[in-house]
Amino acid sequence: MDTIMQNLSIWISAMRLRTLPLSISGIIIASSFAAYNGCFEWTVFILAILTTISLQILSNLANDYGDGVKGTDNNDRIGPERAIQSGKITPDAMLEVIKLNILICIVFAFLLIFRAFGSQHFLLTLLFFILGISSVIAAMRYTVGHKAYGYRGLGDVFVFIFFGLVSVIGCYVLYAKTVDHVVFLPAITIGLLSVAVLNLNNMRDIKSDAASGKLTLAVKLGIDKAKKYHYALIVSAIIISAIFGILYYTSIYNLIYVFAYIPLLKHLKTVKNNTDPKDLDAELKKVALSTFFLSVLLAVGHLL
Repeated sequence: MDTIMQNLSIWISAMRLRTLPLSISGIIIASSFAAYNGCFEWTVFILAILTTISLQILSNLANDYGDGVKGTDNNDRIGPERAIQSGKITPDAMLEVIKLNILICIVFAFLLIFRAFGSQHFLLTLLFFILGISSVIAAMRYTVGHKAYGYRGLGDVFVFIFFGLVSVIGCYVLYAKTVDHVVFLPAITIGLLSVAVLNLNNMRDIKSDAASGKLTLAVKLGIDKAKKYHYALIVSAIIISAIFGILYYTSIYNLIYVFAYIPLLKHLKTVKNNTDPKDLDAELKKVALSTFFLSVLLAVGHLL
């Protein structure tokens, strides 16, 4: 029994559950807009959450596998020890679970699309099947394969697209079967903050990534410019979300999400004063949870 529990804890650790709140931030915002417009459906919401979580876990496991087999995760890495890096999980075992996870993603995505569109919206069904397949490929190809986009400085672009635009706009379309202009600014906001989490991760690992040939955008920019890029991401997200609040203002409750700016601004000060990359690891959780906090407050404020 102890062995089973120990193995389970190893796999749970490999799934990196701390990343999950960030991944569902866009779903929460899109669902609140759907509820406001009278097209929210609980089954779609639950399936969207399950699909997103399964994709995030797939991404985490694939990253562990890709960086592990390439030797990027080594003793020079600053962040939390990865499963393959530690030897607690073999690459073959990880690959088998990844295959199972892909199947789970496909099943959840199929159920979500079928529930949302049925047989009445063929073009949207086709579009979302393509998006679903693209999401699985994107989750895998960040670190896996010879042309992994995370090793060419393209991770930021993919995170912005899938965590921001696809997450918020795509989820809203699942409910409403159409696009509404109200979703664009929040989608950009969540996308920018999600990229900030990735950039923070890459700044933390900048030395080990550069040494192992993982050319993230942070490695290409260098630490000083990567910090300036980080400031731009956070500040832009704050400005864009503030513009959204002004443009769509109906009540003072709409603006309660500004409280999420406090930890984000404190975070910027911490990054500015940082001299040791390993100290940035604690900031990852802060930005991820601040993004989740902002999404919940924006959603609640929009409904009040």
